[in-house]
Amino acid sequence: MTTLKIHSIESAPEESKAQLEASVNGFGMLPGLHGVLASSPQTLEAYKNIHELFTNTSFNAEELTVVWQTINVEHECHYCVPAHTGIANMMKVDDAITEALRNETPLKNSKLEALRTMTLKIVRNRGHVSQEDLNTFYAFGYEEQQVLEIILGLAQKTISNYTNHIANTPVDAPFQKFAWSKVNTTV
Repeated sequence: MTTLKIHSIESAPEESKAQLEASVNGFGMLPGLHGVLASSPQTLEAYKNIHELFTNTSFNAEELTVVWQTINVEHECHYCVPAHTGIANMMKVDDAITEALRNETPLKNSKLEALRTMTLKIVRNRGHVSQEDLNTFYAFGYEEQQVLEIILGLAQKTISNYTNHIANTPVDAPFQKFAWSKVNTTV
C-alpha cells in the first residue's frame, strides 16, 4: 500500500498554507485530499481552480453529480465516491440518482443517462469518441460546450482520483457513512 503525507496547515509548505486556510474556512474542516495536495502548492491550486471552474459550467447540480460520480466510480476512487455522495446530498440531488451512479445502474432520466454514457465513453476511450456518439449526445439537448465541460470535470477528477489512489487518503469523517467500494468490476 502506498501513502503520501497529509499536511495540516502547520506542516504544509509555506506556499500552500493560505490555500489550506481557505479550505478550512470553506468546508469547516481540512479535507484530506487538500492536505495531500498541499505537498505541491501548484497542484493544490490547480485542483481548487479547476473545481471552481467546473462548478461554474453550464451543468446543474444533478449534471455535475453525474459527471463527478461517473468518473469517480469508473476510477474506483474510495475517497471521492463517498465525498461526492455527501456533496450531492448537500446540493439536494435526488438520492436515486446518487445510488444509481454508485451502483453503476442506468439513470431513469434519459438526458442524465446520456450524460453518464458520454462521460463513460470519454473516460474509457481516452477521449476517442465517434461522431455518432456525439450526435446521440446532442440529441438529448447537449452541445459541444458540454462535451468540453465533461473534459474539464475529468481533469479535476483525474487529479483527485489518482492522488487518492497513490496517497490512500482516508475518507473524511463527515463522509465515512457513505463508504463505497466497487462491487462489479466487469461493467
